[in-house]
Amino acid sequence: MARLKDYFKNEITPALQKKFSYKNIMQTPRLEKVVINVGMGEAIQNPKSIDSALEDVMTIAGQKPVVTRAKKSIAAFKLRAGMPIGVKVTLRGERMYEFVDRLLNIALPRVRDFQGVSGKAFDGRGNYTLGIKEQLIFPEISYDKIDKIRGMDIVFVTTANTDEEAKELLKGFGMPFRD
Repeated sequence: MARLKDYFKNEITPALQKKFSYKNIMQTPRLEKVVINVGMGEAIQNPKSIDSALEDVMTIAGQKPVVTRAKKSIAAFKLRAGMPIGVKVTLRGERMYEFVDRLLNIALPRVRDFQGVSGKAFDGRGNYTLGIKEQLIFPEISYDKIDKIRGMDIVFVTTANTDEEAKELLKGFGMPFRD
């Protein structure tokens, strides 16, 4: 999917440079990485559920995810340090652009009653987090093969200094913001 990368280089970068009046093209914000994270509370009772989540995330991202483990023990949740509690994958380069293209053009339009994504999920440093309620919006996931519907967090890490710059960058990619 070099198409989105070329579009970024030829269309988005000059527009951002003009809008924010950067003197150098290297000052324009870029998409650094995309992190897909699936947190699984049910993994405490059912450790085998991690395997199906690994497979789902690998199918969606096209890259093998890592298992995240608990840092602390929490007795109320029957959680011990070192227990697997989720999976995550970090996408960079071509895989990142290919995933963003699929997310914006194929997956998000498949969400039921989709009105756009919230414009308030920025962290103050130019990073954006998008929560998805079910993995079924991705066409790679077969409805018959899933054991449980799981949500995921998708974090867009940018080099932008402010939320406004990051929002303009993501709008340039085609992120459908509500406001």
